[in-house]
Amino acid sequence: MNMRKQKSTTKKPGRQLRVASVQLRTGPDLAANLARIEQVLAECAGRGVSIAAFPECVVTGYNHDTIKRTTAAELRAAERRLADACRRYRIDALIGTPWRTGGKVENAALIIDRSGRVRARQLKLHLVGQDEEWGCTPGRMPSPVFRVAGVPCAVFICHDSRYPELARLPVLAGAKVLFYLSHEASLRKEGKMGPYRAQVQARAVENGVYVVHANAPADPDFRGSHGQSRIVAPDGSIMHEASIIGEEVLIATLDLAEATAENGLRSLEPGPLADWWRAGLRLVKVLQ
Repeated sequence: MNMRKQKSTTKKPGRQLRVASVQLRTGPDLAANLARIEQVLAECAGRGVSIAAFPECVVTGYNHDTIKRTTAAELRAAERRLADACRRYRIDALIGTPWRTGGKVENAALIIDRSGRVRARQLKLHLVGQDEEWGCTPGRMPSPVFRVAGVPCAVFICHDSRYPELARLPVLAGAKVLFYLSHEASLRKEGKMGPYRAQVQARAVENGVYVVHANAPADPDFRGSHGQSRIVAPDGSIMHEASIIGEEVLIATLDLAEATAENGLRSLEPGPLADWWRAGLRLVKVLQ
């Protein structure tokens, strides 16, 4: 897998966080998928990465037939294996997976820390037709704020990126880095490519924080997703962007002095929506 590295360049760097966006293609073989994720975690840890982000439903592949036949027991075992890998390699991870709870199936992002603890399972809130094909149940809460090497972060999944408030609320609760896990539209929907890039850049600049986007690559026949995982700076500029079909790992050292969240925090200043934002802020959990 091609490993790319990008360092932020500022004259007076502040606190730093080394992140990886993993553009990985997985398929119907659960064991093979887990082995590949473990391999990438080991490689990222060896490069000094603090947290690696993987695409939406990377554990099973984003395929409704595979997801439907994967049992709750298999998903729990997969989670334990991945948590053990994070503990073994001393790395935090955000990993997309289906999840089954009390007869429901959900679209989740596992938030795992370097001690192997699953801090939370953030659920996708706004579903698309492909989610509904496998009977997905939507989540109800915005991302919690969790710390990676002391840096407050948050995560959202695919279609949720189209709802700016889901990014803004964790920022108001302190998040400086937003992670975005996706399996977006295929290249056959060419008209969506520009808007997809623009909305990720918008989430960064409208809040004044970093966005680390891990998307699945396109398949050789142009089905699947469309790649172009990216790491976006707080001013909206793209620090690094992956190819369309290739499997790649983008690595960047983020200077947190640049992530002032200035634009986002202005929502709490006196104005017509300040009370509305404060009410929404009470929904955001801050994990200790």
